Amino acid sequence: MRSLNRSGSGRGGGTRGKGAKWVKAKYFWSTPTQNWVFSGNVSGKDGSIQTVRLLRTAATPIVRHCKIQGQANPYDPEWEPYFEHRLAVKMAADLKKRRKLLYLWKEQNGLCPICTHKITQLTGWHCHHLVWRVSGGRDGAENRVLVHPTCHQQVHARPDFTVVKPRPATGVRKA
Repeated sequence: MRSLNRSGSGRGGGTRGKGAKWVKAKYFWSTPTQNWVFSGNVSGKDGSIQTVRLLRTAATPIVRHCKIQGQANPYDPEWEPYFEHRLAVKMAADLKKRRKLLYLWKEQNGLCPICTHKITQLTGWHCHHLVWRVSGGRDGAENRVLVHPTCHQQVHARPDFTVVKPRPATGVRKA
């Protein structure tokens, strides 16, 4: 018994014997903004037909990285602010497309309100609702804070423990 290819012919090899016009019509489509888009149809899990296309290389943004200064030493306390600044810049860049999380992170000055340590990619974070949603709390920024995953577990393990939103440092006068 011979296997059938996508076109239904008994020959294996798919496009063997097909002309350039057929290949272009089958695999390369046009969109309003560009021609020669490599595309095709696939069937989804529910049986629906979906169009997929190859992403353009030019659509991938170029991300420049700053080199670490040659004399910088991560074990020297004098260089601690330098490395914290690098982590903060990286965290802000990673959260750029997640505006709500970036807003919370900047509002908290990058600190966990429970342990007051920096929230970074390495430490991870969870979004905690001050008033739980099941208790009628909203999903807005005024009801959420970013906390470390372990701090989040501690909060939920102790129902008597309450988390308060950190006050912004701007507008505070020195005594």
